[in-house]
Amino acid sequence: MNERPTTVYQAIGGAATMEKLVDAFYNRVEQNALLRPLFPPSFDEVRERQYWFLTQLFGGPRLYQEKRGQPMLRARHLPFPITEKHAQAWLSCMYEAMVEAEITEPAREAMLQRLTMTAYHMVNTEIDTDA
Repeated sequence: MNERPTTVYQAIGGAATMEKLVDAFYNRVEQNALLRPLFPPSFDEVRERQYWFLTQLFGGPRLYQEKRGQPMLRARHLPFPITEKHAQAWLSCMYEAMVEAEITEPAREAMLQRLTMTAYHMVNTEIDTDA
């Protein structure tokens, strides 16, 4: 009997697809002139944390909470000046990464809706730092 996926995480193929998504995303961030300065020289730790977070957010194992506690994303991002342009660039990289990772509809749209709310929640300044 084929069971239908009950979470977005299951619908996209679980850990293997999530790894592809995170790798494709950070490959884009690394090339993005607006986003790259917000990240440390090595993406190793942020890749891992992003994998934990996205896995948990979309119904997989609660990796982020097990390893780092409550996400408290806004508080963790406050040291970095994040504008609406940053949120838009982040979402653009994520959308392109979803396409590359072969995440199809309706899962892609569901993920993008949730991540759009998250990205704009991180906005903490109106100052345009890329001027």
